[in-house]
Amino acid sequence: MEEGKIAIAIVDDHTLFRKGMVSLLDESDEINILFDASNGVEMISMLAQQPLPQVILMDINMPQMDGYEATKWLSNNHPQIKVLALSMYDEDKPIIEMLKSGAGGYLLKESKTSDLITAIKTIAAHGYFMNNLVSGKLIRSLQENNPAKTLLQEISVNERRFLEHCCSEFTYKEIADKMNLSPHTIDNYRESLFQKFEIKSRTGLVLFALRNELIKL
Repeated sequence: MEEGKIAIAIVDDHTLFRKGMVSLLDESDEINILFDASNGVEMISMLAQQPLPQVILMDINMPQMDGYEATKWLSNNHPQIKVLALSMYDEDKPIIEMLKSGAGGYLLKESKTSDLITAIKTIAAHGYFMNNLVSGKLIRSLQENNPAKTLLQEISVNERRFLEHCCSEFTYKEIADKMNLSPHTIDNYRESLFQKFEIKSRTGLVLFALRNELIKL
């Protein structure tokens, strides 16, 4: 393991992408790539053969053992290894499921190399990476598995109803219609919840609802 560099591994079933990522990150004087693997099963085998990486870049859809299962396995067997999900999907469900599985952050594959390196450095140092897709506060809440009763007490009845609707596929306008309220009032609920819980996106609201068992996927 190279002194002063962050040791990482890359797990992705797309060979061209994986090898391209290896070549790209090999050029960084801050990153040391220990190995790359095509799925979770191969990852487990590689982990048994060499020093453990600090961070694993994890794809989601892979054969044999996908990113969800591989991340859960890491959480149970090597919790000191931080997982940064690296995927093409920006929908709520995969983001939420990866965080529930134990990932400390989520980044899109189309991200700039500089953003990826920043994410790797951040998650290695702090255990989580916050961006516009994910609220760091909610990552900590999911991973620590602590009840958030105090936070729930800060939500009004209508704000909680709005939060539940956010977990659906309804647009904000459709939520307003469902609640028989004006779009302006719905906007106020959204901004109020963003401020109260340090959330920056609807995904963050969904994570909060999941964490407090308001919904189950």
